[in-house]
Amino acid sequence: MDFPPNQGLDQDEVNEQVEELIDDNEVVLFMKGTELMPQCGYSRKALGLISQYRDEYECVDVLDSLGEYRAALEAHSGWETIPQTFVDGEFVGGSDVLEELDERGELAETLDVE
Repeated sequence: MDFPPNQGLDQDEVNEQVEELIDDNEVVLFMKGTELMPQCGYSRKALGLISQYRDEYECVDVLDSLGEYRAALEAHSGWETIPQTFVDGEFVGGSDVLEELDERGELAETLDVE
């Protein structure tokens, strides 16, 4: 779905998109910015941690519809902060949780790395 910049999606569209992305991808990272240009340090950190262990995962830039994404993601995770990582449909956490898992040596397993 390509939309012109600053022409965000409405809440129903975002809710539907979040649902599909979580259901259809083994690992999905909702972040500020893109894989090539993260727009915040926390998103950059989460991206770096995931990419250490996985080559295939979905990144979703939430900036064009930030309020709508926050609401949709909070409905799934109970958190309103971005970034958010989901694995096999389950909410894992933001960059701080990924970092803790990595420090404990559990991130690869959490990300379902074979």
